[in-house]
Amino acid sequence: MNRRKNVLVFPAGSEIAHEIYDALKFSKFVSLFGGTSEDNHAKYWFKNIIDDFPSIYEEGFIDYLNRAIDEHHIDYVYPALDSVCLFLSQNMSKINAKVVIADYKTTSLCRSKSDTYKFFNDESFIPRVYENIEDVRDFPVFIKPKMGEGAKGAVIIGDKKDLTHYYNENVVVCEYLPGDEYTVDCYTNKDGKLLSLKMRSRERIKAGIAVRSNHVEINDEVIHIAETINSRLDFFGAWFFQVKRDNNNKLKLLEISPRIPGTMGISRNKGINYPLLTIMEMEGYDVEIQENNYTIQIDRCFKSEFMLDLVYENVYVDYDDTLIIDGKVNNYLMFFLYQCVNEGKKIFLLSKHIGDIFEDLAKYRIDKNIFDEIYVLNREDEKIEYIKGDKCIFIDDSFAERKKFISKGIPAFDLDMIESLVDWRR
Repeated sequence: MNRRKNVLVFPAGSEIAHEIYDALKFSKFVSLFGGTSEDNHAKYWFKNIIDDFPSIYEEGFIDYLNRAIDEHHIDYVYPALDSVCLFLSQNMSKINAKVVIADYKTTSLCRSKSDTYKFFNDESFIPRVYENIEDVRDFPVFIKPKMGEGAKGAVIIGDKKDLTHYYNENVVVCEYLPGDEYTVDCYTNKDGKLLSLKMRSRERIKAGIAVRSNHVEINDEVIHIAETINSRLDFFGAWFFQVKRDNNNKLKLLEISPRIPGTMGISRNKGINYPLLTIMEMEGYDVEIQENNYTIQIDRCFKSEFMLDLVYENVYVDYDDTLIIDGKVNNYLMFFLYQCVNEGKKIFLLSKHIGDIFEDLAKYRIDKNIFDEIYVLNREDEKIEYIKGDKCIFIDDSFAERKKFISKGIPAFDLDMIESLVDWRR
């Protein structure tokens, strides 16, 4: 590439956006921008935030999007929500940047479960769908919205009374599939060839998202389903589908999506970066799949991020039980210290260490030059007396030491508080 490509991820606060962000944040080929209509977690991920977007359902959305594209020289818009994928695909010709999504025919068919089932109704991997609830004889059955995601509105129906209660024109009624459920991550190149096929378990589910997942072995049944879908729809880049086993242990299709799934990071951490591969191929490069040979499990959970109303230029840090804990380097603190180096902040080591601190730093392979000054104090010395200038913070495991600094108006941090100082944004 002649220059970094500016990629706008929208909406930037979704779980899908988080995976796209993780996949692209360190790429030397990409500069990331996050677009959002809401005040949400996106600002903790993206340094470049474009906010105040209208909703895609408002008339002025495309005009606002194009102004943002022109102002920030956006090359690619990466949709990160099913409804946004559909909208941007439908309006691709009106957008002043390339949209990383399949064509409207494919995207719209994938968006509707009823259309998906009708399109593939001649295939054995489609579950039985009841067009008329009077035809339902065997229970339980499964009801889900024709257009939806994250298992919202999905219900297992145990009898005729419940079926009548939950049924409406916006749902699909299909056979209940009691077996294991899987997601199959795929990559199709610009020539329509299926380059990658990775099947993973859905062992723990929250809000419809697989938050614990392992790769499982691909068999001929999965290959047949993937190749059939790929041959009959027009994908480009990353996409996925979900399957579940029926009473006879056969895999049946649940849904197809032309976008990045939030848990695709399990493949990325084996070497298959689907979002980056897609961008590279859209730039005209021939891509290939390479994968490390090891077993990996992914598990996801809520993670806190912080923003402090605090400006500091000088960081004073203790050594014993702070920089070194139980004979090991505090790598989390080192991460923060190198963040300070990158931001041009000054770092001072302030310690009452017994022994040669320079020898001990060398023993732990910590370069003394990371510190602007190293102060080794006597036991009777007061650390606060060594603080020079203002805009300082202090990091120490000692409550008594932190108390002295806080009483003088200097913010003091224990080890468990360092997380609020770390800035992960890129």
